[in-house]
Amino acid sequence: MLLFFMVVGSVSGIGVNWGTQATHPLPPSTVVKLLRDNGFEKVKLFDADSRTLNALSGSGIQVMVGIPNDMLYSLANNVYAAEKWVEKNVSAHVSSNKVDIRYVAVGNEPFLSAYNGSFLGTTLPALKNVQAALIKAGLGNQVKVTVPLNADVYDSSTTLPSSGDFKPEIHDLMIEIVKFLSDNGAPFTINIYPFISLYQDPSFPVDYAFFDGYSSSINDNGKIYQNVFDANHDTLVWALQKNGYGNMSIIVGEIGWPTDGDVNANAKYAQKFNQGFISHISSGNGTPMRAGPVDAYFFSLIDEDAKSIQPGNFERHWGVFNYDGTPKYDLTLNSRRGLVAASNIRYLARQWCVMSSTVSLDNSEVALSVNYACSRADCTSLGYGTSCEKLDAYGNISYAFNSYYQENNQLASACKFPNLSVVTTTDPSVGDCKFKIMIRTESSSMNGSRGAPAKLTDMVVLMFMFLLTVL
Repeated sequence: MLLFFMVVGSVSGIGVNWGTQATHPLPPSTVVKLLRDNGFEKVKLFDADSRTLNALSGSGIQVMVGIPNDMLYSLANNVYAAEKWVEKNVSAHVSSNKVDIRYVAVGNEPFLSAYNGSFLGTTLPALKNVQAALIKAGLGNQVKVTVPLNADVYDSSTTLPSSGDFKPEIHDLMIEIVKFLSDNGAPFTINIYPFISLYQDPSFPVDYAFFDGYSSSINDNGKIYQNVFDANHDTLVWALQKNGYGNMSIIVGEIGWPTDGDVNANAKYAQKFNQGFISHISSGNGTPMRAGPVDAYFFSLIDEDAKSIQPGNFERHWGVFNYDGTPKYDLTLNSRRGLVAASNIRYLARQWCVMSSTVSLDNSEVALSVNYACSRADCTSLGYGTSCEKLDAYGNISYAFNSYYQENNQLASACKFPNLSVVTTTDPSVGDCKFKIMIRTESSSMNGSRGAPAKLTDMVVLMFMFLLTVL
């Protein structure tokens, strides 16, 4: 692969984002093997965890390490802090650990409206200090800085990409960032989510989100757009071109489709979108405004059951693979047909926590118990349009109980909702609605939730159960 500073050059294969916001993450060595077995040649991280980077040592996988938004202030205000960060998280791994680090992502979508401008004043200074630190470390040509941005930093005043420009409220800052990236031979990284377009706008045409052709294609001065990815991407191209940076390289930092948590989030659509995207960029045709290969990273590799669901319940279901490293659907990657599951995964006992069949739904403790379980575990597969929408009331309650039970590593006390729950060895899964069995991790070997000592976790759970009985 080549690092390219202009449009010319090529990047083979597609990368993937490796997020770690999971209650029971797979061991890093297992994930690296999963990446290699499935032909992923690039990986994008959201931090620079030493265990992750150590596992990537000698793998041949190109790496983009990340700096979380909450570190931007310190790095922006102290060049020494940036130097120490680069020394610890880049130099040490490149020089002696044989990790092929190509990029440092400074922040992650720092200009989202949800942050209320918190990072407007620190992103560019942090970017400059990290770049200076890389140069001082002798890595300025080998490792490039970038800022993964959400596509909401630009828009079009019409329905046409050619009307695209950076939004007025952030225009001047964006030009400063683009100029700095360009001056240092670094790429513009953008996250594009056709699913979000569909999720936020019920009238959005479903076919336009995919790559099978759209009957009402958009004609922009002879450039034909049949999918929203091309249109969104080229709106950015126009924004760059209008401001004097038409040849700047672009990385699609995140793109994908979730499989649960919304009526349009399912494995059928996810497979259709991701395979369509692979075919679309593998053709080498690029987009109407940008011919050639597209450098992109799927979002994401594995489901993350501890992610915030503030944007929507689908947030925990972006993975191409399930929490245990099993594929969700067929996908042909880099001429490899089908996906390879993670190997040597160990599970907890084959048992589930469900609602007792003798309990009445009118029991006053049911609602309180379900609320407790779902506030402390993952119930995002329940509800309209989800994989478990066909469950009856008992099934919904059982799913909530089991989610809490599994997340707490099958502690006996985690299935003692007062006179409501029992442990069963009969799989309660129904169709596409799977009642999970948690995998064994370091925390589960301690027999406590997320690494908590067993006695302490037992005490918390038992205290809750006691309170239910006396309320």
